[in-house]
Amino acid sequence: MSDELHIIGGGMAGSEAAWQAAQAGVNVVIHEMRPNVGTFAHRTGNLAEMVCSNSFRSDDNEQNAVGLLHWEMRQADGLIMQTADAHRLPAGGALAVDRDPFSEEVTARLQAHPRIRVEAGEIDTLPEDGHWIIATGPLTSQGLGTAIAAETGAEALAFFDAIAPIVYADSIDMGTVWAQSRYDKGETEAEQKAYLNCPMTRDQYEAFIDALLAADKTEFHEGETAGYFDGCLPIEVMAERGRETLRHGPMKPVGLTNAHKPEEKAYAVVQLRRDNALGTLFNIVGFQTKMKYGAQTEVFRMIPGLENASFARLGGIHRNTFLNSPTLLDDQLRLKSRPHIRFAGQITGVEGYVESAAMGLLAGRMAAAQIQGRTLPPPPPETAMGALVTHITGGAEAKTFQPMNVNFGLFPPVAGLKGGRRGRKDRYKAYTDRAKSLWADWLALAPTLPAA
Repeated sequence: MSDELHIIGGGMAGSEAAWQAAQAGVNVVIHEMRPNVGTFAHRTGNLAEMVCSNSFRSDDNEQNAVGLLHWEMRQADGLIMQTADAHRLPAGGALAVDRDPFSEEVTARLQAHPRIRVEAGEIDTLPEDGHWIIATGPLTSQGLGTAIAAETGAEALAFFDAIAPIVYADSIDMGTVWAQSRYDKGETEAEQKAYLNCPMTRDQYEAFIDALLAADKTEFHEGETAGYFDGCLPIEVMAERGRETLRHGPMKPVGLTNAHKPEEKAYAVVQLRRDNALGTLFNIVGFQTKMKYGAQTEVFRMIPGLENASFARLGGIHRNTFLNSPTLLDDQLRLKSRPHIRFAGQITGVEGYVESAAMGLLAGRMAAAQIQGRTLPPPPPETAMGALVTHITGGAEAKTFQPMNVNFGLFPPVAGLKGGRRGRKDRYKAYTDRAKSLWADWLALAPTLPAA
């Protein structure tokens, strides 16, 4: 049996898994079907290509669970976080990334690593032996998806992911739009002005909702029994839940003051976030959509400041598959029926770029340890990464298992802390302090080796 580690899929999880295993001294082969086989959402053949968004969400590692996950990955020499930091864009308290240079650098660093080989081509069957990680993400090929479903004995669970549109900056009317992060978050002026804001009056908002509900939309016969992941709901689905839903969600007007008309309070606000370092592209925050292309241009040009908007990319929707991991995977992320195969990334039932890369980090380290004759225990459930892996491999109820972002609700409680809104800041700080100490202890169990 070869001591090489084979990884199917070169997205966030596969890239991070390859990096971690190679840094630990294991030879790695990444099998990536692109560019030979394309997908609905990808534009290039690069590894770790960002598709749905360019945001890694909050970077606060004391009051936010995903920010804590950022911190843990940085402490673990994570390639995805290193590269994200190198290509960071102003985004208030969030970590937003210049997506093309980001994926180009991840690709270059993996291709240059002496222990990593990248092979283009599709693998559509489950391997019979060796050491494997399947990290194919939400767009697993039909052949491999069928093989996984046959092995697990059930049709793969599914939901839909939607993608938000991207606008050219020079087509935005800055006489209407102003730059400001909500509540002026950010330490620098650039961070405090990282978002563009499009204000709406009540009449404009009501007309926008009417148009949104009436627009032609893409429907899927296969999706009649599939749902949406709540963190990536199409805006028209939110609007169908109530006319005020968007105004209390991605279009909430709080924490913002119109620089052009400071005395006027907007009824609703559409935010745009810079999508590249040049500042030539902006994505419409929270505006994932399943509207047909023609309808998108008509409806989105109703937004004040976007009347003449030119779109670099329109929104879209795609099917996402994931395992019932509490039933199928052990705490080493191995398929119980074929323990030489591990799974990592969104296919395990985590949601988000960072969570996907985190599961790749764990799978890569665990696989490397096994190849080297060791067993690396999963991280403590009090850490962000441990809370996630505990949830997907046994902490969640199998019958109702759905994709999950990292959040403090997955962490064991800290004894002796007051509950309620007033005690939340102290409680979250206690969670993160405890996690950081335990994460350092866990990292000491698996020291990485200098790359040969």
